[in-house]
Amino acid sequence: MTDQTTPDHTAPAQAGGRAMAGLQPLTLVLAGVVVLADQATKALVRAQLPLHESVTVIPGLLELTHVRNTGAAFGILNAADFPYKAAVIALVATIALASIAIYTARLSPHQSLARLGLALILGGAAGNLIDRVTAGFVLDFVDFHWGDYHFWAFNVADAAITVGVVGMLLDMVRTGDSRQPAAGSGQ
Repeated sequence: MTDQTTPDHTAPAQAGGRAMAGLQPLTLVLAGVVVLADQATKALVRAQLPLHESVTVIPGLLELTHVRNTGAAFGILNAADFPYKAAVIALVATIALASIAIYTARLSPHQSLARLGLALILGGAAGNLIDRVTAGFVLDFVDFHWGDYHFWAFNVADAAITVGVVGMLLDMVRTGDSRQPAAGSGQ
């Protein structure tokens, strides 16, 4: 018989296993769809578009351009060169991916918007991690620009992460509003 008030010191060691067990099938399916779509589009770009070449989709606004991001998000550290750079960035991405999985598994079932957002983030992070581990860089290809100003090139994984973050923020706002006492309730 165990004492319910005694802290469980094995919890941190088991957190990763429980996180995967706590992920709902729909979360895993959505994350998997993001990974498949991301990897399929990147394979298509690799096969059809030489490195640094572009194809105009919407003149003056959108091109598909095959580029490599050897840095972190938004090209941070792209120009930096240090020993084991690809391994360090992949390790940081792996830790982030595990943290996202653990957090997702701990959400309450009624937080569907947060679960959706985190599934998109999880799939996007996994898609980019596959690139980092297998190639040492992330393939980006969606190139929006306005005149001479180019936004950061991105891919399906990055788009999923961005939409996922917006979903998380909307869930926070919605959850925050539902926790506010009703006007005139005396609380």
